[in-house]
Amino acid sequence: MKADAVRGHLDGLLLAVLEPGPLHGYAIIAAVQQRSGGVLELRTGTIYPALNRLERTGLLSSSWQSSGERRRRCYELTDAGRRTLAGERTAWREFTAAIGSVLNPGPPPGLTT
Repeated sequence: MKADAVRGHLDGLLLAVLEPGPLHGYAIIAAVQQRSGGVLELRTGTIYPALNRLERTGLLSSSWQSSGERRRRCYELTDAGRRTLAGERTAWREFTAAIGSVLNPGPPPGLTT
């Protein structure tokens, strides 16, 4: 899928995959890919700046966690992030309903079958 298709929806995607609990960057990428059935493949150059921005705006918090010898920064939703995710979901439903009504119109108003 083209990167342009994700533009404008990246924040919602990241917030959604972090809803169940904290994840590190590569696990976030894998979760988006898995939940999209392999259609969405985010790049590290896209995801880390977005995660940093979401953290600066208070939607995510992060902490360093160790896994064996390796330390990873894990991100999780804040309360503000959960509220924003709820708003993103509402906006997405409204957007898809509007686009769907244009692409797949029903019968014109007043027309009965």
